[in-house]
Amino acid sequence: MSPRRSYDQYCSAARALDAVGDRWTLLIVRELLGGPRRYTDLHADLPGVSTDVLASRLKDMERDGLTTRRRLPPPGAAYVYELTGRGKELLPVLQALGEWGAPALDGRRPTDAVRAHWFALPLLRGLRSLGVGEGLLEVRLDEGRFHVRLGDEAAPPYGDGGAPGEPDARLTLDAPTCEAVSRGEATLADLLREGRVEVAGDGPLAKELRSV
Repeated sequence: MSPRRSYDQYCSAARALDAVGDRWTLLIVRELLGGPRRYTDLHADLPGVSTDVLASRLKDMERDGLTTRRRLPPPGAAYVYELTGRGKELLPVLQALGEWGAPALDGRRPTDAVRAHWFALPLLRGLRSLGVGEGLLEVRLDEGRFHVRLGDEAAPPYGDGGAPGEPDARLTLDAPTCEAVSRGEATLADLLREGRVEVAGDGPLAKELRSV
């Protein structure tokens, strides 16, 4: 394994960039914040990364204490990568980076890839700004579905696909509404009041969202 590159500066920001400053590393964290993933799943949801670079980044992240690798019990019998506690602490870093980068989302380019769960971070930011209670929320977009968890620090904050089990509420957004949230052009509260976000469900979380 090659030695870790370093800025060799006695600065906490420089030390952080020693670990996560390489291309693709933080995007791998974004994927793993949704829970354990197989290598093939990571490669599929990181379009543009080569297999060699992905393998190299995962080895570096394991060495730096950000991820671990474990084998699933039968019948799965596949290896999955997951974040350590140290790696999970990067969630607010990614949220802040996403908020800072929101103005750059001027519009989708023809070459832009998109996955439904990539909208989880800006949506989580909007939900937390509302101060709603805890619960499992399923989100339906034109690109697919993902789910987010509120108030459960032990579980992954979001994940790809439909909610595991019966969600406390469901949100449905069209593409322009979702992009407006991602770019910070409209708050989730305003979009809920305008009816641009459809809320379904009978639980307390759904009722809170309807009453915004």
